[in-house]
Amino acid sequence: MHRQNILAIGLLGVVMLVVLTAGYASGRGPLGVLSYAVTRVRQANNSSNAITVAEEKAPVAPEFAIGDWINSEPLTLKGLRGRVVLVDFWTFGCYNCRNTLPAIKNWDARYREQGLTIIGVHSPEFEEERKPENLRREVAELEIRYPVVTDNDYATWRAYDVAAWPTIFVLDKSGRIRWTHVGEGAYDATEQVIQKLLAEDKQASDKAETKN
Repeated sequence: MHRQNILAIGLLGVVMLVVLTAGYASGRGPLGVLSYAVTRVRQANNSSNAITVAEEKAPVAPEFAIGDWINSEPLTLKGLRGRVVLVDFWTFGCYNCRNTLPAIKNWDARYREQGLTIIGVHSPEFEEERKPENLRREVAELEIRYPVVTDNDYATWRAYDVAAWPTIFVLDKSGRIRWTHVGEGAYDATEQVIQKLLAEDKQASDKAETKN
């Protein structure tokens, strides 16, 4: 093995040890520590920590698994076709998730009437986060107005191949995944994606009217 490869592996090991130690010191559970470590390592290797997918290459997003819905009747992506959808994987005990809430709630307030639907997929880490009454209390106290669905068995989490809290996906009006971001930050970039996807059909309609 080349010396550079050995050094790179050693550095990665040190980074993992540091973030794992920091995770346990801050009171996170095993999954929270793993989530924290994955996020930090990804950020170390990729400063933007986000993926933009071209329309023609974008995969169709998986449907939501069955769960309890808060702030809404059960929703499906098929039923939301024609709207831009932001899917936020979170859990109320995750402080990184709480740090993203002001931006997400702001997008809901600003763009809901323009065609954006935000859905919080609550994939819990701790046992108390699995209880519907605790989640309902937290949703009310955090003043979350958009729909939230429980994902206690991680079915939706696995379908989207999520590895850390929080992870955001933005879907276009055809239900395709056009943007993914892991962790905090990239709020301006995410909002620009929302604005772009909201405008896509309008631009097509405007061109059609011009031709006519």
